[in-house]
Amino acid sequence: MKKNTSFFIAIRYLWGRAHEGVRYLRGAAAGIAVSLIPIMVTLIVADGMIRGIIDRYLELGTGHIQITDNSQNNEDEIKKLLIENVYEIKGIWFEKKGMGIIAGLNGKTGVTVRAIESSFWDDLKSASLLKIIDGVNKPLLNSDIILGETLADNIGVQVGDDIRLMTIRSRESGVAPGINKFTVKGIISCGYNELDALLCITNWEGGKRIFSSDQIPTNYLVKIDDPYKNTEKIEIEILEALGSGYKIETWKEMLQSQYTSYETTRQLLLFIMALVVVVAAVNVSSATSMLVLERQRDIAVLKVSGASVKGITAVFIWGSFLTGLTGSIIGISIGLLLGYNINIIIRSLENVLSAISGFFNGTEVKILDPGFYLETIPIVIDWNAVLVIALFAILCSVAASWIPARKAGKLKPMELLRKT
Repeated sequence: MKKNTSFFIAIRYLWGRAHEGVRYLRGAAAGIAVSLIPIMVTLIVADGMIRGIIDRYLELGTGHIQITDNSQNNEDEIKKLLIENVYEIKGIWFEKKGMGIIAGLNGKTGVTVRAIESSFWDDLKSASLLKIIDGVNKPLLNSDIILGETLADNIGVQVGDDIRLMTIRSRESGVAPGINKFTVKGIISCGYNELDALLCITNWEGGKRIFSSDQIPTNYLVKIDDPYKNTEKIEIEILEALGSGYKIETWKEMLQSQYTSYETTRQLLLFIMALVVVVAAVNVSSATSMLVLERQRDIAVLKVSGASVKGITAVFIWGSFLTGLTGSIIGISIGLLLGYNINIIIRSLENVLSAISGFFNGTEVKILDPGFYLETIPIVIDWNAVLVIALFAILCSVAASWIPARKAGKLKPMELLRKT
């Protein structure tokens, strides 16, 4: 029995007429497809959430690579040195960062104050992630300050209000608190509540009013073309250009615990979803067993015609392979379609549920609470992960059908003919 013969018989069983066993294998393929849909949606949502949050930390917070200079060297000379020697760098900005207490009309709270060059906020990637709620998106004068939307709401201030900022400054006699007055010139949002609660920004010169030069070291925020590739290589190039005396960290080092936490959660979700695929694959085994029972006469004829044990086994192995392949194509396609349009689906569900809730208590329904999630989920499709999931589903289908397929190959033709 030729290998091609086994393959074409399997195709006939899967896509033939209903009385030829199609109801079993098609049902199993449908089960595989249904199990893969939530996996694909989960993959896209999880990857989108992780990439969206990490991008905001990179582009608005840490930069792609951060250099800390404790030697108080000339900042402009260091910037020029890096730009001339590390060609992958597309931008460098000075920053000083320290703790303070900000007081507004409704109270006060602790904040991390960032004094950074205003041109940082003109970077295309940074600007694309920010939404101006009111005013402007960057401080121009030394007395200007920009606040995140959540922070501004917490202390009850609006654009044009004055706030007081208390920080600790070094003096000859020791350290002492210093209170400075700033005017709120802008309220911004990055679409992620946790970061909005931390955004407290003044310009580079304004930072000199509140931080002593010998108290807070200068950080250099470095951005490259693609922060997800070659950061370690560029880190080495920067170290070679500057020499010793500098602390250099990539974003993966600065955000290691946070990024690891996100990735662990993602993998756990996918593992739970993968169990559903395993359960669906068991259905392929049941379908193969039922198909063997129904096609006993075919098996007997093939055996009498000279088919080997391997040939008969191959028929049902090919059948399970095609079942897994068909289910994977259908399930992944539908899952990708739903995942690609997840924001539209979520908004539509929120509108429907809010309309229903309006008849009872008038409460607006939010499926994704902006206090914990992004307002809009970026669409990120990891094609390598998609391929692995498809192969996993097919492999589970083949493995689950191995035992009934082997039993079919070992059936004795004369006994089968007597039964039929």
